[in-house]
Amino acid sequence: MHLSAEQIISILDKCLQVEYTFYDTDKPARLLEILDDQDQAFVIDWVRRIASTNLELGFRFANMAPRVLGRMDHKLIEGWILQAIGQYDCAGLRPALAALEDIDLFMSQGRERAEGCLFEDEAGVLSHFARGLSGRGLKLAPARFAYTDTETIFLPSVIAHLDERRKNFQLYKANVAHLWAQARFGTFRVGLSTLITGYPNPERALAAFHALEVTRLDAHIGRELPGLHREMQMLRRAFGEPPLSPEWRNPAERLASPEATVWDSVALLPLACELPLPAPACYQGRLDPQAADAILEKRIPREKALFRYSLRKLAEEMNYDSEDARRDSDVPSFEARIQPDESPTERLRVEITLDDKPVAPPDVVNKLMTSIIQDFGGIPDEYLTPAGPGEYHPRDIDHSPDDVWSGTYHEEGAFLYDEWDYRRRHYRRNWCVVRETDVTPIYDDFVARTLEKYSRLLMSIRKTFEALRDTDRRLKRQSFGDGVDIDAFVEAWSDAHTGRETDDRLFTRMHKEERDIAVMFMVDMSGSTKGWVNEAERESLVLLAEALELLGDRYAIYGFTGMSRKRCDVFRIKDFGEPYDREVKARINGISPGDYTRMGPAIRHLSEKLKESDARTRLLITLSDGRPEDYHRDYEGVYGIEDTRQALLEAHRHGIHAFCITIDEEGADYLPRMYGVANYVVIREVEKLPRKVAGIYRKLTTR
Repeated sequence: MHLSAEQIISILDKCLQVEYTFYDTDKPARLLEILDDQDQAFVIDWVRRIASTNLELGFRFANMAPRVLGRMDHKLIEGWILQAIGQYDCAGLRPALAALEDIDLFMSQGRERAEGCLFEDEAGVLSHFARGLSGRGLKLAPARFAYTDTETIFLPSVIAHLDERRKNFQLYKANVAHLWAQARFGTFRVGLSTLITGYPNPERALAAFHALEVTRLDAHIGRELPGLHREMQMLRRAFGEPPLSPEWRNPAERLASPEATVWDSVALLPLACELPLPAPACYQGRLDPQAADAILEKRIPREKALFRYSLRKLAEEMNYDSEDARRDSDVPSFEARIQPDESPTERLRVEITLDDKPVAPPDVVNKLMTSIIQDFGGIPDEYLTPAGPGEYHPRDIDHSPDDVWSGTYHEEGAFLYDEWDYRRRHYRRNWCVVRETDVTPIYDDFVARTLEKYSRLLMSIRKTFEALRDTDRRLKRQSFGDGVDIDAFVEAWSDAHTGRETDDRLFTRMHKEERDIAVMFMVDMSGSTKGWVNEAERESLVLLAEALELLGDRYAIYGFTGMSRKRCDVFRIKDFGEPYDREVKARINGISPGDYTRMGPAIRHLSEKLKESDARTRLLITLSDGRPEDYHRDYEGVYGIEDTRQALLEAHRHGIHAFCITIDEEGADYLPRMYGVANYVVIREVEKLPRKVAGIYRKLTTR
């Protein structure tokens, strides 16, 4: 329906809150009046959506939209708007207005986007690729150019150098591989900032060192990732890069040796500085010694202290402090031996011994050793002396959630997730920070008391779950079996009497049904669970864990709470690979009320963990006592419900079935919107929660 100027003014006055802002909507309304129906509807819809974020942005767009429509189609305009809104989310109003005003810049980038690859579109695939490589886990983040600080690989927001999207994606992949190789094979072990300052022209020295390292790292990639190496060389040919000049061939041969290290590049650097530099490889990016130094300065002392603390814990676990174990030595004697890394997809293998006895360190210590070896080429002797009592504890390190935004906090469990804004009908990019930590365990008799309190119920649950575990299913129409399939027999008899060919599959047989289930329990740890609710949650988890151990289903338990989008906390209680042991029981006991219930980020984070499971059936079961909410009112009401719903839809697209168990009597008002009408249950009496949860799980997994 075509709108008149007066009708448009009425709409704009309402969505731009003219009563309070005093915007003059007459001019944009007159301009919008002459547009066709489709363009009118498009602009007014987006004014509403933008104004829900910021009124000034909405007003500016209303004024600019008529002339922009003559230069861009609807799809490109949406990209222009979302870029401006993204600037507002990250940097505030002034940068957002600048992005909105600079139409020419966006249009030039828009052409690149049409032909090239966007980091935001490919980040998921590239992250999986990076995680599949050996060595320290590396994050990915957008930047103006490609480089690494040894913990994060920074990549351009857009790559459009080549004429095919597929080739531009290959260039992204080559960037990741080369920058991974810098971190993996020790490019930054040499103190690069100090090294180049010893040359008359530090910039040329850095460029020459980079050229040497490209040659060395290419050889490493060629040996370990030959398929990718071939793609990388094809990219170089596509860019028309010339072959190495004759004077570079001898250095290249030396650096191509499997024994070559970064110190060979250092040794060749004086010669390389005198030679004409080869053409840069299209995927090499830049070297940023200052960025790497800043990360190394923080990481090295932290990892040294944490590793020595871990050795102390290992020694304690092996009862080293006892007189018999200690013998004549006062200090545990650890040794580390690096095993050859035969595959680029495997972590460095390190054998740890304590007084010549092999030690099996936990996975977190293995990851720590991998990182240390990448920084030093081995584990320094001073690292192998365990920390003394009171010398260090992991809790001594304090991190601010704001560090995430400055790029200094990536390895210690910080993850950025999008959040759905229903008013925009679009995501707020990298809007929420999820930090993953362990629940502080409490070692007392809570689990024993719970098992005694519910002993009769537990016997019943175990009996039910034992029957569930041993369930057989009767298969019909089998070629052999222990019974006759009456339906198949009747059909065969009829076929025989009518002259048709008969089917010999006339039997039934019992088949043991293999359970292939992975379930993630997401436990509400918000402040509203204080008291009886918290106790009921903990008791329910104890009973569930006891039953699931019998059943053999894979399961994990995580809690969640938080305060604001910058502090969404997820607490590990039990991961899929962990045994249900004394430590896990103590963590269940340690579940305590926290702050608020921003559910979307927790669902997205735990869904990522579930997606890694190869189970045929994957469940995400939430135990909660109320609707989504947060400290800031922007997550209350419809906004929080819609973001949670969107997070659950994302999980569903990956084959994850979600279910909610709540004690909120008002749950029926909002849970159907979030979970669907059949995917939740309201338990109105808190004390019945432990008695109900196991039965609900049984029904969910035997549908």
